[in-house]
Amino acid sequence: MTRILYVFLSLLAATATFGQSQRALKFNDDWHFSLADDLQFRQENYNDRQWERVTLPHDWSILSDFGAEFPAGNAGGALPGGIGWYRKIFQVAAKDKGQHISIHFGGAYRYTEIWINGKYLGKHSNGYLSFSHDLSPYLRYGNTPNVIAVRVDNSQQPNSRWYTGSGIYRDVHLKYQQHTHILPEETFITTPEVSTDKGTLRVQSQIHNPEKRNLQVALHLLDQNGRRVASSTAAVKSNKIDQTLSLDKPQLWDVESPNLYTIQLLLQDAEGKELNSLTQRVGFRSIAFDVKKGFFLNGQPFKILGVCLHHDLGALGAAFNKSAAKRQLVMMKEMGVNAIRTAHNPPAKEVLDLCDEMGLLVYDEAYDMWQKRKNKFDYHQDFKEHHVADLQALIKRDRNHPSVIMWSIGNEIREQFDSTGTVLTKEMTAVVKALDSTRPVTAALTETNYVKNFIAQAQALDVLGFNYKYADYDKLPKEFKNVPLIASETTSGLQTRGVYDALHDTIQFWPASSKDKFVTNGNPDFTVSAYDNVAAYWGTSHERAWLEVKKRDFLAGIFVWTGFDYLGEPVPYPYPARSSYYGIVDLAGFPKDVYYMYQAEWTDKDVLHILPHWNWKKGDMVDVWAYYNNADEAELFLNGKSLGKSSKNADRLHAAWKVPFEAGEIKVVKYHKGKAVQEQVKRTAGVAKKIKARVTHDDFKTDDDRDLYFVEVQLLDDKGEAVAHEDIEISFEGSVGVEVLGTDNGFQADLRGLNNPKRKTFKGKALAIVRMGDAATTKAVRIKSSLGEISVPLETTK
Repeated sequence: MTRILYVFLSLLAATATFGQSQRALKFNDDWHFSLADDLQFRQENYNDRQWERVTLPHDWSILSDFGAEFPAGNAGGALPGGIGWYRKIFQVAAKDKGQHISIHFGGAYRYTEIWINGKYLGKHSNGYLSFSHDLSPYLRYGNTPNVIAVRVDNSQQPNSRWYTGSGIYRDVHLKYQQHTHILPEETFITTPEVSTDKGTLRVQSQIHNPEKRNLQVALHLLDQNGRRVASSTAAVKSNKIDQTLSLDKPQLWDVESPNLYTIQLLLQDAEGKELNSLTQRVGFRSIAFDVKKGFFLNGQPFKILGVCLHHDLGALGAAFNKSAAKRQLVMMKEMGVNAIRTAHNPPAKEVLDLCDEMGLLVYDEAYDMWQKRKNKFDYHQDFKEHHVADLQALIKRDRNHPSVIMWSIGNEIREQFDSTGTVLTKEMTAVVKALDSTRPVTAALTETNYVKNFIAQAQALDVLGFNYKYADYDKLPKEFKNVPLIASETTSGLQTRGVYDALHDTIQFWPASSKDKFVTNGNPDFTVSAYDNVAAYWGTSHERAWLEVKKRDFLAGIFVWTGFDYLGEPVPYPYPARSSYYGIVDLAGFPKDVYYMYQAEWTDKDVLHILPHWNWKKGDMVDVWAYYNNADEAELFLNGKSLGKSSKNADRLHAAWKVPFEAGEIKVVKYHKGKAVQEQVKRTAGVAKKIKARVTHDDFKTDDDRDLYFVEVQLLDDKGEAVAHEDIEISFEGSVGVEVLGTDNGFQADLRGLNNPKRKTFKGKALAIVRMGDAATTKAVRIKSSLGEISVPLETTK
């Protein structure tokens, strides 16, 4: 029997704006930091004037050069951990006395302890989750200062399979509320009815009401133009809110038109005086998973085209920046991605805000391990005591996002191989369902035999995700009957941007099997060919992975490992490799060639992309590929002479030719119904003579005041051709008030620290990440090199 799981829910963006009775103030500036450890640092009268002044979010690990000596190893990014302290002195106005004041941390890695005015508030053990503490009982008001001290301990290493970062690496807010207030974490908004004709909105929450006042709640729904389209008022009973609103012909939220409304919750006394308010964006959409037909969005068949993303932001490390995160998401969306899997931990809530706004579905993942460890000091140490509370915190934080369509309780969990997996799966699924029954619960599994898979045997999961296992796809519906299926992780293809080895007829597996920790027959310069013919032994090429999912309707979709390279886990090489090779885009944000294969398959944009470059030795036999769409075939010309036509087919997603190298140019023309519709040329480049700089900013602007500028550098010859066969060192220097936060070139074995303003180009490219302060005078970056010096205005260029 076909089993369809329909899910209806309302959509809230988690970033709330508050009325006068409730305020959330950024608390990121003017912290003092010391990479040392002494319990006297917690004392309010400790003199920290010699400490470094930092602005949060802050990641101290990324500020180091890479090194083999660090205990996290290259799997953890070859960067240090340690223990750091943060202190901040602040004042609270006398008029705010009597309010409920709390501090909210978006995330700190890893073990975090907090003191206010010398009083201990507690310890938090999950480095990826948000947490709060009530400061009200301990605060001083008026001109008397308060001192908050935070100890962050990331000294137990290794504790992860990837780079985690260290420190208070997400935003901190100070929240002010009346003592009688709506509890945001208990607020859950669903839509029992969703269609183009009608939407019904249900608001559930709880009230903190220590004075036991008689209360009522007014709800107002506003459209995107700020016009009120629905309202409701009801009395609060037993300090609980449970109200509904109806709207005729709602504009639905989807990936093409992520329509968001605004809902206002106004807490009033019995006479209608406002005591507290909560305002958030809200929308309407439905999702469904079907055993035979995959996934449906708003009642329509929909193939999930996703990528997995780790939490680091390249040269910024784990220090979160909304515009840097948006840059990644914009590049993924332009590639054709419509879904993100958070691998393998809860993301910053701002990432979900962006997905809500941009129209990206999210597979929200809680854990990479349960009781059985993957690293000596990982979360398995804390799982038994904290996993239920941590899972509850995740669901409450993220359940009101339009983008979130699935909860994942684990990735490749080792308990799938013994009976404890059954018990824990049932327990955690029940925890999720108690807080949100509107979304399916899943887990990413590897064992495809039902009898041996104890997580599947729990029969508690609504959707089963399977990582890799391409040969088993067709047996999955037989082994796991009447449960929707998704390819939760695929590919693990390995590539270095701009590197092209002699092509092999079959996929090379580096390393070849689970017996080999590292590749033994790789390249001595720690690169991997970008021809999409190298993969980790458990994976396959990008083309094959997509072809296998594309032709099976019962698979709801695909999540490719990974969208971007990330710090740590540098398969297939040992140190000095220090970041991954899996990404479709490199660590600096430069697309690898396979980006255009996905763009050709997943979008309707006119795509034509040739690889490789055209600088070789005379007599070399070169494999030329072209990714294209919206055409029937493509023709290759070498210095004006046709070398024939080629096309994609059922087993290959590119056109291909073998070409004896001649200096000059290659040109590919694509044809639709016999008519030439697009062409691209690559020419033999000379030596580098100048630098071209491109600044991107406008496409990644956010509502944050810390937006960044991304300065992309390309070497050119004297004719303006891109140079990819030689590299030079360049230096980035900001004008007054302009700060160069980091640089990168995308090469996975570059050991210079990513916060260094000097960077050697790799395959002709480099990147600087720049922040412009309020005091900036000349808004520019100077680029110095052996080719001379140029000044680059911080204006977006196309």
